[in-house]
Amino acid sequence: MDSYDDGGPGGSDPGGSPERVAEGPRTGIAALSMPYQVVAAVALAVLGVFACVHLAMVFLHVAPSNTLTKQHGEAVDEWVYPEFEQNWKLFAPNPLQQNISVEVRAEITGADGGRTTTGWIDLSAQDTARIRGSFLPSHTAQNELRRAWDFYLNSHTDDHRPNGLRGELSAEYMRRIVLLRLDERALGGTVQKIQLRSATRGVPAPAWSNEKADTAPVFRTAPWWRITPADRPAGAGTRTEADR
Repeated sequence: MDSYDDGGPGGSDPGGSPERVAEGPRTGIAALSMPYQVVAAVALAVLGVFACVHLAMVFLHVAPSNTLTKQHGEAVDEWVYPEFEQNWKLFAPNPLQQNISVEVRAEITGADGGRTTTGWIDLSAQDTARIRGSFLPSHTAQNELRRAWDFYLNSHTDDHRPNGLRGELSAEYMRRIVLLRLDERALGGTVQKIQLRSATRGVPAPAWSNEKADTAPVFRTAPWWRITPADRPAGAGTRTEADR
């Protein structure tokens, strides 16, 4: 018996055209033209390389000292500071058992031209008052003053000489923060000079412990700083009670 093909679903149609599978709309990079696809692919590759380099640099910065950090420590620091500074270390030692307060006193010029010097003002206590009782304390209240003081100390010698440009930058940063804090107080005149100091006190041992802790404060006092117009962000340090 002769066989035949009726062109049905199971057969073939020699004279017909092959069926095309319907394609959905293209999305993502595939929807772009070829030149834009190349540009997008290159951009993604650059971002991927940058992310890998950044993660590697930050890891080396926080990791314990090793061969790579000894050989390329300067390059790592240049990458991290100041935008990506990390204030913690992997495998950190015992937690800090001290309370460090940053205090300031100021020389004020009154409206009559007379000069007075304030007593020591505990700026850290102001931050503590903002934090206590707050469910969502601000990052500024928690860390700005403390980190700025650490930045200053780490970039100055024991006799308060700056270590290069970072030392000068830290001093300028510290002065601006302090003037903003003093601006919250009615000092009765214009701030002409400020002097900072830190008071370090050991945390008292718990009652159940036999450990003895010296809680007497140890002070580190910086020299007097003369305030210039560049140190006064948005007029800080110049308002009086009448201006409020």
